[in-house]
Amino acid sequence: MALKVGDKAPEILGLNQNGKEVKLSEFAGKKIVLYFYPKDSTPGCTAQACSLRDNYEELQKAGYEVIGVSTNSESSHQKFISKQNLPFQLIADVDKTLSEQFGTWGEKSMYGRQYMGTFRTTFIINENGVIERIILPKEVNTKTHASQIL
Repeated sequence: MALKVGDKAPEILGLNQNGKEVKLSEFAGKKIVLYFYPKDSTPGCTAQACSLRDNYEELQKAGYEVIGVSTNSESSHQKFISKQNLPFQLIADVDKTLSEQFGTWGEKSMYGRQYMGTFRTTFIINENGVIERIILPKEVNTKTHASQIL
């Protein structure tokens, strides 16, 4: 059952690129941009991460903290952060726990082939840990994602 607008986000978000547990309560008083993306270092995911990186200061001024989530490993995230100079943490959801809670993991198709993967989705979580907005896969513009949030 996927989380929806009005639902409280889970307290434990998972382990970041350094193996540190990330908890919702660490961000009390801030809005969270929790964005799920398919794969580190692919063109669309890089464009999305760079849009958030390039507008990170503006997002922070507006009271947002950015956290990325994919099913890639901690080491893959470390390389992606280092290569793209990302100022925010990435959660390594290798067991897909968070992706399944948020309903971003499921069957996709490309060129007639069915496979399981991550739906590019962004959740805006308010200062009280409640989901207040969801930017759905068909709505996410990877190149201008930060302005979609702001």
